[in-house]
Amino acid sequence: MKYRIDKRLHESAYLQLYHQLKEDIIAGVLPFSSKLPSKRLMAEELQISVITVEHSYGLLLDEGYIRSVPKSGFFVCFGENAPEQEKTGLLSEQFTDYPDPPEPITEAAEDFPFTALQRVMRNVLSERGRSLLQRSPNSGIPELRETITQYLFRTRGIRVSASQVVIGSGAEYLYGLVVQLFGRDKTYATEDPCYDRIREVYRANGVEPVGLGLSKDGIRTSALKSCTADVLHVTPFRSFPSGITASATKRHAYAEWARMHGSILVEDDYDSEFASPTRQIETLYSLAPERVIYINTFTKTMAPSMRMGYMLLPERLVPAFHEKLGFYACTVPVYEQYVIEEFIREGHLERHINRHRRKLRQ
Repeated sequence: MKYRIDKRLHESAYLQLYHQLKEDIIAGVLPFSSKLPSKRLMAEELQISVITVEHSYGLLLDEGYIRSVPKSGFFVCFGENAPEQEKTGLLSEQFTDYPDPPEPITEAAEDFPFTALQRVMRNVLSERGRSLLQRSPNSGIPELRETITQYLFRTRGIRVSASQVVIGSGAEYLYGLVVQLFGRDKTYATEDPCYDRIREVYRANGVEPVGLGLSKDGIRTSALKSCTADVLHVTPFRSFPSGITASATKRHAYAEWARMHGSILVEDDYDSEFASPTRQIETLYSLAPERVIYINTFTKTMAPSMRMGYMLLPERLVPAFHEKLGFYACTVPVYEQYVIEEFIREGHLERHINRHRRKLRQ
């Protein structure tokens, strides 16, 4: 067996195995429908616990690279030969009369570490003092943008500089900036169905997005191939209201489509922190950083009242963003930015997410 666990590395054994298997699956060394070694055999060969192998396989399952067949084992479900998971009837028809959804309420709010947030708020007021009355830089305070880059690297493996981060008052505000950055003369597309607010924001900014029908594993392959949009807005994990998560094969197809057409993907990463009980799974941004604008908020991980989001721009778009939209003042108060920055930097957010994941595993 070619896989090896290096105990000298800081990376945990289950992540080492996960990365090696994932690389072989993407490269085709483990082609579609091939069977993985049993958990017990893999554990014996690598001299690790069966639980460690379970964690590795579980993450590959969560990301859609493999599937589990009861009493048969684990099989690769990624690759060109992977069949599209069709759904009977068009989802756009199924959800035609879906009611306008209320603002999503996070389950995590019930066990949110409010006492820690109180301490952080008092500390920011005490230490920052009158500096909190100053105007925020247009893209947000440097401390918060730098802390977000470190957080994303630790938790998602995303490598960006602070200059690529833009802070704004929620995802809907950031959607509007996307239209203003590229202009109304471009063609925009969304999933169909998608969260109503997405289309409403695009329409409010003067564009009518094209809807692309969904199958069980993301946008239908036929719709994606025929799409000629300049900007495609997708929610890869638990897209609302369908609840669909794009498969690994489909996520790679999104990235390849963007490269082939020279288009931009807007990755709306709402709810992905809790999509897997083991680890936050790969983003489209990690697959095609030059073609993806990544948007996320603290609504799900902290509370709906945290009206703060952030956007990651491809490095090549940073100058154009500042040239066209650099005149905008940051829409988030300086005090709130410092509170979030310290809350993340002190590890409260990650501990909160990990506690919630443990509940999901149980």
